Amino acid sequence: MCGIVGINAKEEFSIKFELIKSLKRLEYRGYDSSGFVTKSGFVQKDIGYIQKLMDEIDETLVTNMAVGHSRWATHGGVTKLNAHPHFNKEKTIFAVHNGIIENFQEIKKELQEKGYEFISETDTEVIPHFFDNQLKQGNDMKTSILNFMKKVHGTFAILLFKKDENIIYALKRDSPLALGICEDKMILGSDIYAFSNETDKAIFFDDNEFAIIKADSYEFYNDKGDKIEKEITKFEWSEEEETMEDFPHYMIKEIKEQPKVSKRLLDSFNTTQKSNINNFIDLIKQHKKILFLACGTSYHASLVGAIVLNRMGFEARTIIASEVENFTQFNKDTLIIAISQSGETMDVIVPMKNAREAGAKVVSIVNVPFSTIQRHSEVSIEILAGQEICVASTKAFTNQVIALLEIARRLGYDINLSDVPKKIQQTIALNEVKVKEISNDLNQHQNLFVLGRGLSYPMSREIALKFKEISYVHAEGMMGGELKHGTIALIEDGTPVIGLVPNKDPEMLSNLKEVEARGAKVYMIINTDMDTGYEKFRVPESDNAEFAIYSCIIGHLLSYYIAVLRGNEIDKPRNLAKSVTVL
Repeated sequence: MCGIVGINAKEEFSIKFELIKSLKRLEYRGYDSSGFVTKSGFVQKDIGYIQKLMDEIDETLVTNMAVGHSRWATHGGVTKLNAHPHFNKEKTIFAVHNGIIENFQEIKKELQEKGYEFISETDTEVIPHFFDNQLKQGNDMKTSILNFMKKVHGTFAILLFKKDENIIYALKRDSPLALGICEDKMILGSDIYAFSNETDKAIFFDDNEFAIIKADSYEFYNDKGDKIEKEITKFEWSEEEETMEDFPHYMIKEIKEQPKVSKRLLDSFNTTQKSNINNFIDLIKQHKKILFLACGTSYHASLVGAIVLNRMGFEARTIIASEVENFTQFNKDTLIIAISQSGETMDVIVPMKNAREAGAKVVSIVNVPFSTIQRHSEVSIEILAGQEICVASTKAFTNQVIALLEIARRLGYDINLSDVPKKIQQTIALNEVKVKEISNDLNQHQNLFVLGRGLSYPMSREIALKFKEISYVHAEGMMGGELKHGTIALIEDGTPVIGLVPNKDPEMLSNLKEVEARGAKVYMIINTDMDTGYEKFRVPESDNAEFAIYSCIIGHLLSYYIAVLRGNEIDKPRNLAKSVTVL
């Protein structure tokens, strides 16, 4: 969660058009509130989207050093007082923070006993007071940082500085942090997108490291205070900020980009990613146990991977990453396949590290290059979906599924993926008008069910999630066979039920008859012509695995158009953030 940016430059720069513009590129990480502080100690912050803050900023405001923050609230409500940056009483030490300080209450109490006063509800406010206390005890900043890293439990990426000093101090444990190296400045950010329009050179912080950043130099240290050498990585990523072009929202733009990005991914498997996917497959063949780690939408993609690998004779499981260690144990015979759009999902990173310590090998499927998960993997496949601005994932999810099916194909699964981009285009073109019509019906309901079996089951879960995320509809995605084991009690006259029925699946048709008999209003997504009397969405002819891709696109479109009817904030849904970097 949370986006942080810091700029230390040789010459003065515009707060509005450089710092805040850079921060806006990270707004998908959190948009409850935002703020910044200049070297001179001038602080401005507000609740709401970054654009609101940007509109309030004096265009003539310039400085040669500043830090900014976009917040996803964890400790304390969405208020100006809780917005970052935070500072000490004298306003001489300023800090922004991404992560959670787990023992902040203990530290806060100790500081209060020494006379420190707190004005916010956040865990972050202990940071400037802690450093204030350290400096007043006669410690320098380096010693104070080492004492902080020993004292604090939890996760953090922190930027802090002392008023009128031309140095930004940066600390990292678990939460992501990178340094962009430019000719005339240094830019710190939560990920490379903060500075990818300025440079293609970055240094990635590892855990328990800190750095002293000046306008033209930097020094890195470990948590023992030893100076360390860091490798400069040259990266390729989007230079310019994504725009909505002629689309009303990023979500619909990203849905309609799927023919293009899926083709780019498929082409890469025979060109730029040929070696990676071959190495990925070799590691699968070498292991007895395959375990997927993922959360949310990526978990639904991983279910597809687990199903197809099991059908091919591999022992494959997927467990929601935040609970994985309650259900299995890691060992040297385990291959972990970590799946994450951002590559920074903390619920995946923590068990991934534990698995490595237990001797397991880790491979990954990510969208963001040089992310933490990718950098800690033996081999990584990039899904090449491009920057996804809408918090709810669509094109990245589809490419995750395609990547998993391509892996299965190369292991012997019988599927032809060459026509997938064309069929995605056909799915959208054939169904968008009808989706808009049916959305008017579904918009009248606050509860609905999505049923699937086999490879369609993960899609029932994913479609239901999108109804929750974007439409704010309570939706349950479930196995068709499980409905009668309790949940069917919730079916009433008119209850919408969407059935995913590939190739006239007789068991799914039977499940839909069961809910129809209880009064449900049934909708079907099909890939063969059928006359059932139900409202239908028709996707191209395909096998069951391909059908899963196309049916989910229908679900994403439905959630989008219902959200439009409801006037919801589609690209930035309430309470959500794109990159979940806290546990």
